[in-house]
Amino acid sequence: MKLKKLLSYTRRALDDYNMIDDGDKIAIGISGGKDSLTLLYALSHLRRFYPKKFDIEAITVSMGFKNMDFSPVEQLCKELGVNYTVVETQIADIIFSHRKETNPCSLCAKMRKGAFNIKAKELGCNKEAYAHHYDDVIETMMMSLIYEGRFYCFSPVTYLSKSDITLIRPLIYVHEADIKGFRNAYNLPVIKNPCPVDGYTKRQYTKELIKTLNSENHGLKERLFHAIQTSNIPGWNKSDLLLNTKPTR
Repeated sequence: MKLKKLLSYTRRALDDYNMIDDGDKIAIGISGGKDSLTLLYALSHLRRFYPKKFDIEAITVSMGFKNMDFSPVEQLCKELGVNYTVVETQIADIIFSHRKETNPCSLCAKMRKGAFNIKAKELGCNKEAYAHHYDDVIETMMMSLIYEGRFYCFSPVTYLSKSDITLIRPLIYVHEADIKGFRNAYNLPVIKNPCPVDGYTKRQYTKELIKTLNSENHGLKERLFHAIQTSNIPGWNKSDLLLNTKPTR
């Protein structure tokens, strides 16, 4: 995928779901993975010509794994003209050494989000951007069906009342396959995830399940995404936005 295509998909999401307002300062969560680096690339270029003026901050929450080198990400941020902050934590030690969690993902995510929110507020940001993409949307909905028995997915725009900050997801129209292509085309400095449970999660199982179903039922992903957009899941139905109603927060 070329930059022009990435910017087109990202801008469409921003416009469809009214993600950005004039004067926004947006904290981008940078894990070092392909998704967050692609989001960084997209928003750093869009801010130059998007009709609503906004600024961005790149933030990495380091979990405290040894030998994690974020200097390649720092260099990319310099090239893109984006301020970069690394938040040092001991999350890995707490989860794997002290608590010895057998299912650590939920607690880990909660702790990382907490650290990210605090730093975003310290830097004066009123919004945060997560790099959830098209496939993440479908997988989250399927996980909700399989493990919770309900038709649900995160929203494109979510107001976090406890932190008084708005969360946006600008990559919801970008397929993971395109992100992989963008990573290769632009030599993104992806940092390998050292987490010992990476690749062995419920999300990975769901990803493989959807891949199999889609190969047997061509166009399944598109139909699932359409079902989400036309559902009653808060924040997703674009017809509500056209009637000037804000997404449920």
